[in-house]
Amino acid sequence: MRKNLSDVPATPVIQVIERMFSLIDVLASREEAISLKEISEKTGLHPSTTHRILNDLAVGRFVDRPEAGSYRLGMRLLELGNLVKGRLNVRDAALGPMRELHKLTQQPVNLSMRQGDEIVYIERAYSERSGMQVVRAIGGRAALHLTSTGKLFLAADDPQRVRSYATRTGLAGHTRNSITQLPALERELSKARQYGIARDNEELELGVRCMAAGIYDDQGKLVAGLSISAPADRLDEGWLPKLQATANEISGALGFKDGMAATPASGANVTTGA
Repeated sequence: MRKNLSDVPATPVIQVIERMFSLIDVLASREEAISLKEISEKTGLHPSTTHRILNDLAVGRFVDRPEAGSYRLGMRLLELGNLVKGRLNVRDAALGPMRELHKLTQQPVNLSMRQGDEIVYIERAYSERSGMQVVRAIGGRAALHLTSTGKLFLAADDPQRVRSYATRTGLAGHTRNSITQLPALERELSKARQYGIARDNEELELGVRCMAAGIYDDQGKLVAGLSISAPADRLDEGWLPKLQATANEISGALGFKDGMAATPASGANVTTGA
């Protein structure tokens, strides 16, 4: 029978594996190679035990020996890390947290990514109980300046890129609330940068408002946006902390760490895994 996650022990049950983890943690704490003596002292392991485990790790290329008596992390860890990173899929990381957020709000929760001058909807958590018709199906697209997630991506661009976007698209509107003038858009993007969230105030569809928070990868790059859509008179500001916490949870699953500086998002096409 498959074990539940709660059945998995918090610490290794095999002593040598626990010691191996301790040695790797010590090596990871320093950029330069560390002597056998120092590693032994930091882990509390006997030098002979430390030497034996490190040598076995070196055979597997998990540890390198740049010179006799010193050790550092090996290239095999980088190779495995790149494999894990390559297999991470934003949709896979987001789906569970999105469903939980939907249970809380009972409103559609959307996952979107940027492709050129548009966002594309790649996943949605939704049920009939929301009482709101889905206005954009998975695979649907919308101009950046008309959507909450799209504004997050524009806010991550430098001012020249935003001006270029405005020139290319003409800032065409969909509703009477759409932002169609560059100064107004720049003011909106300034708010998004300041607060880390963006909003759609019936700018794409009349009667529908949205709020969005960004999802970042292990390099601090904005790769997606998580948004809640609701009827205009039912969007609850009390959902905002949970929205941000859920976006942070997904970012963490992609390798983003608190305090990591965000990097500018690219306007190039992205792989959605669709």
